[in-house]
Amino acid sequence: MTVQAVVAVALGGAAGAVLRMLIAATIGAHHVFPWATLTINIAGSFAIGLLWGAYGQAEWFQQWGRMLLVVGLLGGFTTFSAFSLETMNLVQGSRMLLGAGYVSASIIGCLIAVFVGERVGQVLLQ
Repeated sequence: MTVQAVVAVALGGAAGAVLRMLIAATIGAHHVFPWATLTINIAGSFAIGLLWGAYGQAEWFQQWGRMLLVVGLLGGFTTFSAFSLETMNLVQGSRMLLGAGYVSASIIGCLIAVFVGERVGQVLLQ
């Protein structure tokens, strides 16, 4: 890992986190449905696909662009975009069963993790 890569991820991550906050603030807090999070996740998934499709093989993208834009910016914006790209790569690689398993394990595993984490947090704070 180079210093340039760390700086690129840090700068991109900061920008992505701020962008997420601004979009969420613009859309507003959810009361019935998490529209801001859904919008951010869909936008991030579109952006990672767009970047990967347009620049995935470009030299600048391989040298520093991937760290800045994919790992940093979109990583700070939403990790769902990475999940979406990984799933698409599995499916496009004719690994449908593995892709379905990844989706299922990710969704079920994350929901269970949130539930368990919430319960552990409640116990620790008592």
